[in-house]
Amino acid sequence: MDLKEKIIASHIAFENKTNVKSDVINKIRTKAFQHFETVGFPSKKMEAWKYTSLNSVLKQDYSLFPEEDVTVNLSEVKKYFIHDIDTYKIVFIDGKYSSFLSETTHDKMDICLLSSALAKSKYSAVIENYFNKIANQDNLTALNTAFANEGAYIHIPKNVEVEKPIQIINFITGSKSATMMQPRNLIVVEQNAHVQIIERHQSLTDNNVLTNSVTEIFADRHSTVDYYKIQNDTKTASLVDNTFIEQQSNTECSVHTFSFGGNITRNNLNFYQKGEHIDSILKGITLIEGKQHVDHNTLVHHIEPNCESHQDYKGIFDERSTGVFNGKVIVEKEAQKTNAYQQNNNVLISDNATINAKPQLEIFADDVKCSHGCTIGQLDEDGLFYMQQRGIPKKEAKALLMYAFSNTVLESVKIPELQQRINRIIAKKLGVNLGFDL
Repeated sequence: MDLKEKIIASHIAFENKTNVKSDVINKIRTKAFQHFETVGFPSKKMEAWKYTSLNSVLKQDYSLFPEEDVTVNLSEVKKYFIHDIDTYKIVFIDGKYSSFLSETTHDKMDICLLSSALAKSKYSAVIENYFNKIANQDNLTALNTAFANEGAYIHIPKNVEVEKPIQIINFITGSKSATMMQPRNLIVVEQNAHVQIIERHQSLTDNNVLTNSVTEIFADRHSTVDYYKIQNDTKTASLVDNTFIEQQSNTECSVHTFSFGGNITRNNLNFYQKGEHIDSILKGITLIEGKQHVDHNTLVHHIEPNCESHQDYKGIFDERSTGVFNGKVIVEKEAQKTNAYQQNNNVLISDNATINAKPQLEIFADDVKCSHGCTIGQLDEDGLFYMQQRGIPKKEAKALLMYAFSNTVLESVKIPELQQRINRIIAKKLGVNLGFDL
């Protein structure tokens, strides 16, 4: 049987193992399953998936719900943590919570597991008020909703500033077969609260891995959310990352996406501005090679007046790699005084690399400042020549140009230790020592 049939056949067995107390949530999951059963997986016939095909990924015979408890030593995975600073950690191994590698809390806030929140009645008010309220029911989001059971549950009450970042890490061992995982994260940040979150999906195997992740983030008035995604996986790991963010008045939410590795990576990032004086920040760096494929699909929906959004995506593509940027900004008629900026710049290192860019503006208001731009080119030959004339070898000169090209994104990272980690990854990808503190 194909993957869709296998998933449908496994649904009843999955439901018998879950422990969701809320009838409201169970109805949502049943409806989502029925929707996926009807529409199936996305294809290139759909406009939003025109440049990204999942056919090769969906042919694998995935293990859907690994039963075996796998133990991973800290020494094996420490390099994937941002260990230079103290952080809260929510760690999963093959979809199961690892208490040994994690550090959670219920002191003044909840940084814990979605499965616990779904199973305990004391969380039901928050769960029923927020779960699946902004996640649109496209093919893969519906699939995740139907099987939603485990992931991170983060609830920050009003006026709480989380004193250290939170790391959400999903490790996949896949030691016996190809594996499919579907983590679900729910993050609620109440009035005047502040949180920083780092998310990573990491395969520890050469077997094929498919991760279909969904994250919902709710930012209440005067709150701040800084979210960072590190995507530097093996060449047999594919990721579809769906993130939905709802912002109320006077909030600032930023998402930085660093895509450095994997087979096929698709990032669906959606912002919904439901108040005034909101700032939405979307930034990303893509640096890939071989036959790797990264697709950024963004949406910023301006609904109320006096709001801003800033998108800045940089792409560097080598060998036969492929990039996609499909960015949409919608400005409703009521959203006067909107300031929306969208920029996508790409460098093709190889003649065989490809980039497909489609920036879009849909503006129904008349008093706005909206701009979008896209560039596709190669490294500046004059700049290379100048640095070589100053005694810098060509390889290092190219690396410095690429680093400078991406630095507008790097300089906005607010966690210094994370910025240093990204610098090290870039230097390793470029195969050089950039000659300054990494």
